[in-house]
Amino acid sequence: MISVLIQKPIRLLLVFCSWQLCTISVAAQDTINTQDIFHPVRGTNGMVSSQEEFATEAGLEVLKEGGNAIDAAVTVGFTLAVTLPRAGNLGGGGFMLVHLAKTQETIAIDYREKAPLAATRDMFLDENGQVVSQKSQYSHLAVGVPGTVAGMTMALEKYGTISLARALQPAIELAETGFPVDEDLHHTLIAAKGKMQVSPASMDVFFKEDGIPYEIGEILIQEDLANSLKLIAQEGANAFYQGEIATALVADMEVNGGLITKEDLAAYQPVIRPTIQGNYRGYEIHSMPPPSSGGIHLVQILNILENFPIRSLGHNTAKTIHLMAESMKLAYADRSKFLGDADFVSVPVSSLTSKTYASILSQKIDLNQATPSREISPGNPYQVESKDTTHYSVVDQYGNAVANTYTLNLAYGTGLTASDTGILLNNEMDDFSAKPGVPNFFGLIGGEFNAIEPEKRMLSSMTPTIVLKEGKPFLVTGSPGGSRIITAILQVIMNVIDHQMNIAEATNAGRIHHQWLPDELRFEVGLNEDTRWLLNSKGHKLVDGDAMGSTQSIMRVNDIYHGASDPRRPGALTLGY
Repeated sequence: MISVLIQKPIRLLLVFCSWQLCTISVAAQDTINTQDIFHPVRGTNGMVSSQEEFATEAGLEVLKEGGNAIDAAVTVGFTLAVTLPRAGNLGGGGFMLVHLAKTQETIAIDYREKAPLAATRDMFLDENGQVVSQKSQYSHLAVGVPGTVAGMTMALEKYGTISLARALQPAIELAETGFPVDEDLHHTLIAAKGKMQVSPASMDVFFKEDGIPYEIGEILIQEDLANSLKLIAQEGANAFYQGEIATALVADMEVNGGLITKEDLAAYQPVIRPTIQGNYRGYEIHSMPPPSSGGIHLVQILNILENFPIRSLGHNTAKTIHLMAESMKLAYADRSKFLGDADFVSVPVSSLTSKTYASILSQKIDLNQATPSREISPGNPYQVESKDTTHYSVVDQYGNAVANTYTLNLAYGTGLTASDTGILLNNEMDDFSAKPGVPNFFGLIGGEFNAIEPEKRMLSSMTPTIVLKEGKPFLVTGSPGGSRIITAILQVIMNVIDHQMNIAEATNAGRIHHQWLPDELRFEVGLNEDTRWLLNSKGHKLVDGDAMGSTQSIMRVNDIYHGASDPRRPGALTLGY
């Protein structure tokens, strides 16, 4: 037996799995015995895995009442807008993958934000043609037309079974009566205070008098947000896009130099799209299409790696990591040129995801030496032509599954709250290429395909993913993490399929990341010295990085659900029944 002594105050989330594991969220205490934590938990009927415990509990309750995965997912989404304000949202947007057991369909709901009608290509450049990041990240100009409310209500109307009022009930109660601030919320608000100080509405909601942060355990009440949620419960999405909330949002924009108008809000519509599909060693991969780059490049990297004996090379050995890094570089180079909103530009989807193109790229990989990024340029897929964010996963007793990733972009978005609404505003306009070749906040390089245009959706790395085995959901997963989302999901899939790990092992295993530029191979703490030496000898520039991603995953084993929440960020919880 191993005992771990933990000094309080702390709120710890630990994950462990034999094949029967879900995560356990542990409250503050003087000592935690791992024997009390590492006991098997599993769900035979349904499961919810999210970044925040109140949201997970709210979603699971819907499943227990007989609701389906879509019902629970919408409930979780609205609840996170209250309890995880740095990423859960009404004022942002995202992507939802839905697997419908009855019709054996897997579809993608795109509720990504759009550029306002008044947006212009060079709106974030100064008089010398240089990018002004303050404008694209922390001003009202940074705000894209939000899509979350439209996306959630569409999902519920088309595929759910409960009323919108029922889905909103937990969120309304938690906003109105409050919930205790945990360690994660306390510290992230302190970190965000600098950008929130310019917004009186944000300071009124998230800080006490004189700008004092709420302490751990104190109750956070969000009255304006509760009122906005009530309006949505009564009037549906119209309340947000044409009604009282829309009026308040536009008034806030007008006072603060923002671009969003009543016409922008009234015109916003989410879109149902076909998923990006691939096949990796016999498993069917479904992920998000453009304006996400995630699905395309997840499948592209898997296709490249399928040309190599990853299982026999071993998990996180120098040889395996070398192949992963080189494959990532090739895909991210292509991302810089060929990805954008497919409603505006012609994205070569079938070519980028083809096995033939992957085979061509795989032949460029030197097994013994890293290729410098300066020698790698976007490929030619036409030759074979025929970002702060949160994720949650839900499965139900009927065989349906939902993978949902949504965001405000950076933590708390712009940090600005629209007056009288309680709604934090996104800064998704920074995900456009403000100037081709100039990296955004996440260091990603973009080109003409992702230039700013009115009503265009900005490129994203969000990668909600559902893996099917014999036509049934086998793995439901996703993650936050900006440019590192794609590679985090890649490694969960490889850990399960190639390295035959259970879902907790696959979640906890150390991660690496390469995105072409900057030319550096990032790795989490734990990569042994011998492996690092071997990678250095191959020419990789190693950078010791922070934890990458926060996956929320559910895996089906012998018709029993096993889930794991990532321990890299505190507060997450997976529950099944």
